[in-house]
Amino acid sequence: MKFYGSDTINFISKLTPYRIWNVLKVFASYHVTRWKKEPIQWGRPFTVSIEPTTACNLKCPECPSGLRAFSRPTGNLKADFFKKTIDELRRELLYLIFYFQGEPYINPKFLDMVKYAKDNGIYTITSTNGHFLNDANAKKTIESGLDRIIISVDGTTQEVYENYRKEGKLENVLMGAKNIVKWKKKMNSKTPHIIFQFLVVRPNEHQIPEIYRLAEEIGVDEVKLKTAQVYDYEDGNDLIPLNDKYARYRQNKDGKYEVKNELLNHCWKLWHACVITWDGLVVPCCFDKDATHRLGDLKKQSFVELWEGESYQNFRTQLLKGRDQIDICKNCTEGCKVWA
Repeated sequence: MKFYGSDTINFISKLTPYRIWNVLKVFASYHVTRWKKEPIQWGRPFTVSIEPTTACNLKCPECPSGLRAFSRPTGNLKADFFKKTIDELRRELLYLIFYFQGEPYINPKFLDMVKYAKDNGIYTITSTNGHFLNDANAKKTIESGLDRIIISVDGTTQEVYENYRKEGKLENVLMGAKNIVKWKKKMNSKTPHIIFQFLVVRPNEHQIPEIYRLAEEIGVDEVKLKTAQVYDYEDGNDLIPLNDKYARYRQNKDGKYEVKNELLNHCWKLWHACVITWDGLVVPCCFDKDATHRLGDLKKQSFVELWEGESYQNFRTQLLKGRDQIDICKNCTEGCKVWA
């Protein structure tokens, strides 16, 4: 996580003594685990991703939502379940990501849930394709207290943008960003911190300088370049950038491609974070998009029971023995980073 200017101050304001103590316990237990090579878990997760919906208006080619390829059901996070979950986690929870799969703004109660988390002193962030940021929703976004908004802008012309964002309209996205900037100024609000996220793929990599110019012109706070995850990469893929700097994959001498990241047998995310699906399932991380590694169900058990339970400990033990044996880890480029 990176913070800039007033965003840093805003984040620091969420740090209570209890949350700081929890972070220290989690950090210590992770390093004791690496030393002992057996799962030790102290404290609770201070970063949680929760899924507002699995529905999406676009059809992006490397996204299960876009491909309509889920085996799990499509649905919206319910406000009462969300509040119950936050009530259980709020003492330790510092950073709440309103995103997993789907487009958050499709859930009609999304911004109400943001406000509830905000009222509990939790730093809130979402990622959106930007098509629902009309004037009314932009105003409501500022009023909700959302701390950070990531808007996906994967091209600076419609022709390039729609190469990946199938059925998307770039002009709608840019207007949405302008609406957020406008209402942020009108309401004299320091939040949300606005990010243009540019998913670098071969069709758009030549437009990287232009996205910085466009962001400055609109008044966006930050541009974030993101490397693209692709599923069929071994024999190459038309989405893999030609500039190696922006590719998650490298080509070997035999012509085959592999993930650049070395699969070390430990993972910070399994100690400080988790993902909760719209219907209450808990999975290890955002790479488990179809929720195949279900570590518990919050509709049937408390979070503490789940976090300290047998399924979670078994999964932590498994990754300590060999992440290369876990399917969702094989395409991962970030799991071992501390404070990723």
